[in-house]
Formats: sequence, structure tokens, C-alpha cells
Amino acid sequence: MITLRQLRYLDALARHRHFGRAAEACAVSQPALSMQIKDLEKDLGIALVERRTNDLMMTETGVEIARRAERILSEVSDLEDFARHRGAVLSGTLKFGVIPSVAPYVLPHLLPVLQDMHPDLELELRETQTRFLMEELIRGALDVVMIALPAPQAEIETLALFDDAFLLAAPSADDLPSRARITADDIDPSRLILLEEGHCLRDQALAFCSDASGGTLRELGATSLTTVMQMVANGYGVTLIPEIAIPVEARDDRVKLLRFARPEPFRTVGLAWRRTSSRARDFRALGEIVVQVVGQ
Repeated sequence: MITLRQLRYLDALARHRHFGRAAEACAVSQPALSMQIKDLEKDLGIALVERRTNDLMMTETGVEIARRAERILSEVSDLEDFARHRGAVLSGTLKFGVIPSVAPYVLPHLLPVLQDMHPDLELELRETQTRFLMEELIRGALDVVMIALPAPQAEIETLALFDDAFLLAAPSADDLPSRARITADDIDPSRLILLEEGHCLRDQALAFCSDASGGTLRELGATSLTTVMQMVANGYGVTLIPEIAIPVEARDDRVKLLRFARPEPFRTVGLAWRRTSSRARDFRALGEIVVQVVGQ
């Protein structure tokens, strides 16, 4: 009979494509994991993995079985949540993921409020790029994530929280006027500094500037908005900065901020969770608190 343990091991193997790394992720020995995969193949009567000398490849059937296993494990996680959280709102453990361009500016204000209002809530925080957050959300490693909407996956429920306008940050000595509203056409693409590939903030800035400039952007990559703003302050170029980041990142006198002509570019920040999750009440309560905190 197929067991949840076997499905968890198969899920880890499909993600890591390596017996050793999959075993480490599952906190078991490699032989134990390998034996469970062989037993699963025997129970199903099909080969799931093509074993090689130094690596492995999932068979076509193995890929589909792993995809279905991921869905089953996610639903099991939701079932456990339903059993554990039928009582007070925002109690117990909540695995919460946040993108890097939101976390430093919202969490320092949000966490004390959550702790004060819901002392029985135990948060497990994860900060990383949207792609990784969504992968972990779908497979049940996270309960809810705060991202820039929309979320592309059909099996995801979302709740919009607030709109976050973009401003242009430029060196204070830059020729761009400080008072007049500017447009994307005023930006020299060769001077635009962006976060490295994979950050949704980078993609949003590229979409706005590319549509208007019609040219090729020559951007410099950086791993944090703090680094980008330091590059701007030292005269290396300009960048788009979300309004929620301004109190933290734009306190340097060497930087000036310029608003765009209406309609201003913006992103919508919201929560996302699995449609099958039984904790929608918790997530909506969390969203209400986030809105209050950001509004203040």
C-alpha cells in the first residue's frame, strides 16, 4: 500500500533530482529513502526514476506521479490545518512568506502588532523571491505569502491589500526637475539600476520603462534595494523605488525622489494561499491587520 512517507520522499526526489539531497531534506539516510522509492515503484508496478552513475532523471510517468503526490501532500497539510485551527483566529503555527521588497518595510511594524493582538500565534517567517514562495506555498511548505499580485497559479486564492506607487530615485544633483512630475520617457535606460533577475520589483520596473522607452535597457543587477539606493546616492544612476520603502531607503540627502505623471506606476501587494486551505479566515484577519499597519 502506498504511504504518505513514500509520497514525501518522491516529492523531495522530484524537487532535488538527487538521492543524497532529497534524503537530507527529509532528514533520513540515503539508503532509507532509496528503499522507500523502490517499494513505491514495486507497489505501482512502474519505474519512477531512471538511475544513473552520478545523477538521476525522473521518468515521464514519474514526473506525473510526483505532480499528483505534491497535490495529495498539500491537501493532507490542509486537512491537518483544519483539525488544528478550528478555534481562535490566528493561533498556532503560521508559516508566512514575504517577498524581499516588502518584508523589511512592513514586517517591523506588523510583527509587534500581531504579537500583541494574537499572543497564541507562532509565526515562521520566510523571505525570498516570488517564484520560490509560490513553489513552497503550492506544496504546503508555506501557509500564506505576501507578494505583488497577480498570482499566476489557478489553484491560488488572493486578497489585495494595498497599492504601492513607484517613484523615481535619482542623485540629488541630477538634471531631472525635483518638482515637476516626470514620465518614463524622461528616464535614460542606460542609467537604470535594478535588482537582479528573479525579483518581481525588477520585472515591474522593466515593464514600465521598456513600454515607454522602446529601447534596450542596460541595467546593473543588485541583490537588495538598499544596495541599489546606495548606488543611486553615489551617482551611478537612477531607480524605481516603491513608496513603502521610502522611510527606510530614501533618507540620504544625496538622493531626490520624483513622482510620475498620472496614472502613476504602482504594484498591488496582497496575500495568496491555496484554495484548498481551511485557514482563509486566518489569512483575511491577517490581511486586515496588514492594511491597518500600512495605513498608519
